[in-house]
Amino acid sequence: MAALEESGTTRAGTRRAAARARRRRRRAVLTTVAVAVALGGAGGWLGPAGGLERLRPPQQPPLAEPSVDWADLVRSESASRSADRAELPSDPAQGASAEIDDPPAEVLLGDGAAELPAPGSGLAESDVAAGLLSLDVPRAAGGALVVVPGAQPAPGPGQVRTIRIEVEAGLDVDLGLFAHTVMSTLNDPRGWGADGSITFARTDGDADLRVVLASPDLVDEMCAPLETVGKVSCGIKGHAVLNYLRWVEGSQSWGGDKVGYRQYLVNHEVGHILGHRHEYCGGAGQVAPLMQQQTGPMSPCLPNPWPANDV
Repeated sequence: MAALEESGTTRAGTRRAAARARRRRRRAVLTTVAVAVALGGAGGWLGPAGGLERLRPPQQPPLAEPSVDWADLVRSESASRSADRAELPSDPAQGASAEIDDPPAEVLLGDGAAELPAPGSGLAESDVAAGLLSLDVPRAAGGALVVVPGAQPAPGPGQVRTIRIEVEAGLDVDLGLFAHTVMSTLNDPRGWGADGSITFARTDGDADLRVVLASPDLVDEMCAPLETVGKVSCGIKGHAVLNYLRWVEGSQSWGGDKVGYRQYLVNHEVGHILGHRHEYCGGAGQVAPLMQQQTGPMSPCLPNPWPANDV
């Protein structure tokens, strides 16, 4: 009996020791899991070798949006358009697209125009180059005129005519780019100075003539007694008044060519100040004389923004 009790006591002690060992192992496992969970929350875990290993690949910083140099974009696309036109016939009478070239990139951009509005603004490159900062056209903008500061010497031979360029305050226009468009148009080799008789210099003081960009209401006021009805422009009393509506929208008669239409607008209205009267289409398929009214229908003639194309 005593032997049996001793044997039973020994077995009971062995079971208790085994139970304690199992509890110790469980506590060790739970401690390890707790550490692993804590480290896992920081992005890592304890691997089989006991070292800190990554649970997830390292997070890369977000890629920056590529910056766009819109000046370079204008130059590259202008060069592309020039290459596309290389095979066009040189005779303007062979088609409307052949007799109107886009200006080179330097003319489009002007000096210091390195930043252009982002895509999605609705503005084309040629709109921005012409000084437009939006496509909104107010009926009136207050009536106060701002003179574009600075001066620009005449580049060519002939009689020098001075020009002061003004923009109505309240119009969303870059003054420098608008002035650059006007002057590069007037002094273009195809312009009024093509025969070497005249050249244009810009001033912000007293001038021989003015070029004014104005809202439709101010155009009507400055062009009176001519009836411009808020729609067209005029050259009268020493100033060429360009209608902002036309500068933004162009003319349907030009088939979407706003660059050519703006060149026509400047040359045509300044032409009136220089003493030139309206002319008329010479026949079907011919290039319109510059002084023909080309904002409305000009059929059967083809659009033309340049005086030198009249000959």
